[in-house]
Amino acid sequence: MSLSIFAVPGISEIVAGDDLARLIGDALPPLEDGDILAVTSKIVSKAEGRFVAAADREQSITDETVRVVATRVHPGGVTRIVENKLGMVLAAAGVDSSNVPDGYVLLLPVDPDASALALCLALRSRFGVDLGVLITDTLGRPWRQGQTDVAIGAAGIRVLDDLRGTTDAGGRRLDVTVAASADEIAAATDLVKGKAGGLPVAVVRGLGHLVGSLDLPGARSIVRVGPDDMFRLGTKEALAEGYDAGYGEGYGEGHAAGLRGSPTP
Repeated sequence: MSLSIFAVPGISEIVAGDDLARLIGDALPPLEDGDILAVTSKIVSKAEGRFVAAADREQSITDETVRVVATRVHPGGVTRIVENKLGMVLAAAGVDSSNVPDGYVLLLPVDPDASALALCLALRSRFGVDLGVLITDTLGRPWRQGQTDVAIGAAGIRVLDDLRGTTDAGGRRLDVTVAASADEIAAATDLVKGKAGGLPVAVVRGLGHLVGSLDLPGARSIVRVGPDDMFRLGTKEALAEGYDAGYGEGYGEGHAAGLRGSPTP
């Protein structure tokens, strides 16, 4: 398998109301069947006018929050890990204050899968090729330092590569392996787009087997919800649930001490 990833130069600053499909299309090189476009969510949000006047960024985070998973106080303020309206669990609900006008913050697209679909339809029609589109955003990961890009919107691409039922190189059956192909692609494209290079779009070539029909599930299908989420409870929720389950008054206090790093009674 041969894989190539390259950033697309020539995309100017995006403002609300811009025809994003046209601007991206004007900058693209000749495309091939099976190409995948990774588009940074920030330019999608800007084109969709997702600016919010906000003297207080914290209030915007609160407005976008469905539930708080964890908080941590640090010298610069408070970090909040929350579930946002898209079902994603991430820091600050995805509210962004970088590279936006003073006095404003930028929210994530209302429906990243729909945004990806609109771009995919327009670009497939313009270029006459079967391609896939990912909308990407930067997230931290539990238990890992640093951030990486993941797919928050997708169209025309298999976001998960289900290998269950196949065999490995040694002939052993794979029973649990489902590759997060959309997230893997998003992370790889960030290596060429960068965080401050003014290159919000990249093309991935060589993964045509992942490109498919426009009715494939979008990136929302990647999010673990309900019983599939083994870590759905925040600290306060977990303590409250343990207390309600009848572990006694000492349960909450003792475990809270343990979580603070103190000896648990």
